[in-house]
Amino acid sequence: MQIRVSVRPRLTPKSAPCVARWRHATLVAAVVGVLAAVTSCSEAVTPASANDTGGADEPRAVSALGRLEPHHGIIRVSAASVPDAVSGAVLAKLLVEVGDDVARGDLLAVTDTEAVMLARAEEIKSELALAQRDAEAAQSLAAASCVRAGVALREADRLTSLRAQDLASEEAADQARGAAEAGAADCTAAESAAKVAESAIRVVEARLQRNEAEFERSRIRAPVAGRILAVNTRPGELIDADGIVELGDVRHMYAIAEVYETDVRWLRQGQKATVTSAALDAPLSGSIELIRPKVQKQDEIGTDPAARKDARIVEVEVRLDNPEPAASLTNLQVDVVFSP
Repeated sequence: MQIRVSVRPRLTPKSAPCVARWRHATLVAAVVGVLAAVTSCSEAVTPASANDTGGADEPRAVSALGRLEPHHGIIRVSAASVPDAVSGAVLAKLLVEVGDDVARGDLLAVTDTEAVMLARAEEIKSELALAQRDAEAAQSLAAASCVRAGVALREADRLTSLRAQDLASEEAADQARGAAEAGAADCTAAESAAKVAESAIRVVEARLQRNEAEFERSRIRAPVAGRILAVNTRPGELIDADGIVELGDVRHMYAIAEVYETDVRWLRQGQKATVTSAALDAPLSGSIELIRPKVQKQDEIGTDPAARKDARIVEVEVRLDNPEPAASLTNLQVDVVFSP
């Protein structure tokens, strides 16, 4: 058996500088070799990538997550603020339930201010009747005053004629003229009072019209035709910012696709799209009606844990050709694929 013994050469102070120069030369050679390899690879790849740019503008399919919405989205129907309920009204009556279809102008609910408005209306109607009677009385007084003024004027004319014939004293004629002038002034004042009474009637009528408008504001009506999607307030509860009911025009349904901002350039109005979901019996077809002119953060997040949660997207409205399958699935998350 032969035993080999390897002996590492021992460095001496004289040989250390030589070893250091050898290591430095080896490192420089390695760096030069790597740079040469990268340069040769870049030259080989550059022509291929240049050739690939030729098809960059060709149409391509775009996919995105989205949600189903009725036409014009979900409308939260609430109560108007009135002087009798500055801090908010209390719901008195609810006349609809989830799933009900309503027409525009249908009565949906009534607030507790309705009773106050009704009582105030009766009060104002009584005031209106009183103002009308006052106006009638003022007109009668004006008519009587003007009749007396006419009699006084004729008496003054008669005494003036008699005075000219020395058949009446000058004092009697002066008194008659004074009474006639006073009667004319009383007639003018009475007529003005009658006009004021007529104005008072118009003031009360205006108050009544205002009260009727406020009364109508206490009655909540459907702003558009649609379906009740949710009830947020029940009778006896204070109406808050969530409103009373949520209403949607499900006769026209849309898929609101959240398309990445870098993919929007591949889309155009009228482009066909396919909407799918596990909750749908079959895919739904549609076309782009509007590409909204605003970039925002993504709302719909899929199940991919590696997906970007802070992506910036543009919402694209896809009008569905057949809204019926989606009418009862508002806010359903869907997959939208746009055909190239």
